[in-house]
Amino acid sequence: MANSPQAKKRARQIERRTEVNKARKSRIRTYLRKVEEAIASGDKDAAGAALRAAQPELMRGVTKGIFHKNTASRKVSRLAARVKAM
Repeated sequence: MANSPQAKKRARQIERRTEVNKARKSRIRTYLRKVEEAIASGDKDAAGAALRAAQPELMRGVTKGIFHKNTASRKVSRLAARVKAM
């Protein structure tokens, strides 16, 4: 348990950060799910549009420290390959 004033403050800051990061991660997962659903439905145009919308969101997650750069790149690459193969 945090005892010093600084440790208590850091605990409050971490709590706020965690909430923000959860919201960002959820938002990104929503974009990824839309791409997955478009691929599953077989609509190539919708899948391409969803991928173009998801890509900047994923990369924004990288700049905000939610994902590692290589993780986001791998996800984009695999989705792009699946859309291209449709």
